Amino acid sequence: MNIGAFEIQEPIPEFHDLQVISMLHPWVDAGSVGTLSLNALEDYFDAREFGKLRTPGRFFDFTRYRPETHIVDGVREVLTPNTNMYYTHGVGGSPDFLFLHLMEPHAFAESYIKSVLDVLKAFGIKRYCRISGMYNAVPHTRPLRVTGSPGAEKLPNIEELITPRQASSGYTGPTSIMNSLTEELEKFGVETVSFMVHLPHYLNFEEDYAGTARLMEVLCALYGLPSDLVDKERAIQQYS
Repeated sequence: MNIGAFEIQEPIPEFHDLQVISMLHPWVDAGSVGTLSLNALEDYFDAREFGKLRTPGRFFDFTRYRPETHIVDGVREVLTPNTNMYYTHGVGGSPDFLFLHLMEPHAFAESYIKSVLDVLKAFGIKRYCRISGMYNAVPHTRPLRVTGSPGAEKLPNIEELITPRQASSGYTGPTSIMNSLTEELEKFGVETVSFMVHLPHYLNFEEDYAGTARLMEVLCALYGLPSDLVDKERAIQQYS
């Protein structure tokens, strides 16, 4: 089944109270915290492939997002960068989830965004949550700060875990074209929320486990997931 530029795997699952958790690479994915958090959730739920772009080369420059070669069962395979979607049905009272590994497009951005929007509208999502990380002037010796979009502090169970951002921060400057996806979803009445963990600018880990743990702490509290998904011990060891 095709929706916009995406090929959706069949048979199409039926969803109830579908919620999206997304990350955007490479913009605001410092320390790969968004990628690592989604991977942890997908492993926990044993998430299944939902869809991906039919022709990713239409949107991505493969001299900037490099394909990778892997040896699988003795056979060399080339993995092409893509926008991948995975799904799971909720367990233990949690909602159904769609996990989105978004990438910033190099071309035809409007068509890319519309295709993502068409997929989300087709399945009637209830909430769109974007997780991210950025480097900032924060110390590694204190709990990492997580900021939430305006109003996020009113969501259940996370008030003590995040620092709310002002509705108007006064920021002007470069941003991501993908922010227009959130704006379009809000026009259709979809609840949107975002969380960003602030990482020490002097620690440029390719994979920041402390930042990942802080994001997972917020997500576990928000969605009622087991607290042992938060790998605090690995985070402490890395920063030590």
